[in-house]
Amino acid sequence: IGCVNGKCCSRYPSLPDGASDHCGELKPYKSKHILTQRSLEIVHVSSHNFTLQYSILTQLGYYQDTVERENQDSFCIKTQIQCNPNVHVFGVFVGQYGAQCSNFVNDKLVEILSSDSTLLDDPLKSYTSAFLAKNFELHDSEIDDTMSGTTAITVLVVGDTLYLANDGDSRAVIAVKNGDQILAEDLSMDQTSFRKDEYERVKLCGARVLSIDQVEGFKDPNIQNWGEEENEGGDPPRLWIPNEMYPGTAFTRSVGDSTAEKIGVIADPEISVVKLTPNHLFFVVASDGVFEFLTSRTVVNMVAAYTDPRDACAAIAGESYTLWLENEDRTDDITIIIIQMKALWIPIVGWWCHR
Repeated sequence: IGCVNGKCCSRYPSLPDGASDHCGELKPYKSKHILTQRSLEIVHVSSHNFTLQYSILTQLGYYQDTVERENQDSFCIKTQIQCNPNVHVFGVFVGQYGAQCSNFVNDKLVEILSSDSTLLDDPLKSYTSAFLAKNFELHDSEIDDTMSGTTAITVLVVGDTLYLANDGDSRAVIAVKNGDQILAEDLSMDQTSFRKDEYERVKLCGARVLSIDQVEGFKDPNIQNWGEEENEGGDPPRLWIPNEMYPGTAFTRSVGDSTAEKIGVIADPEISVVKLTPNHLFFVVASDGVFEFLTSRTVVNMVAAYTDPRDACAAIAGESYTLWLENEDRTDDITIIIIQMKALWIPIVGWWCHR
């Protein structure tokens, strides 16, 4: 799961020992990857005759003052929701000030979707309801979410359709083959005050929107322009209670964060829908720890360079870790799920993959 100084993780062999790069029998690789320590998992979507081949890596961040800190990220991989072979969910949850919130929401989402009898009748409505329900249940739980919560990004696979729901600044991106090129298409938009629509919405709710430098007096607080998110990096606009120095969230939507709700941080997810085609190669669901210094384009290029998604997970985590330490004296927690879509056809003998 990466190395302690983040400097030796940039290059990995294309395949681990025991794995195969041909398209033979579709079974999970039983040997564990040397860095991710995970087997390669495969699930068949029988309604549309293709498979999802996937892997996950989560890397504890490095904070020099709190070396025993717990990983705030959690992830969800739940196949065959409601015992249906065509319904699967993949998600990443990034907690703030404690892993309790991300773990709670992770568990509750699966529980709510699994018990929703209307899920397949109206996935959009069910998905939105699930996010709002888990927000209410977190508020009502024994967990103190006054100053903590979790962002959440999940992809629900229903047959050949992806339903993506996003609260916060983690991200999902899909790779699309276009001739000889592989393009990166974002499935989500980061919900931060860099976005004009989100900025205006939280301002109407009474939020002060200022970077830390502006709060501390190093920059003019009246300049409400922070450039482009992809180019700015370390001092983003944050949300503050009027005349107070909290909560300072860089995201504008999350689950929990009951204090931030007073100034417009909401749990209503933004949902996008994608109908899969043979040109869709894979999608990635990852925490903001990955996308802080890597663009969607770079992540897709790195995944495309590897046959085995475990190798790609290790390479991206290693590169993210390295870039964090080159730019700051810490690293964020890093979580990435890579899901490849592989079509199938049936020859006379055995199962073989074919795209």
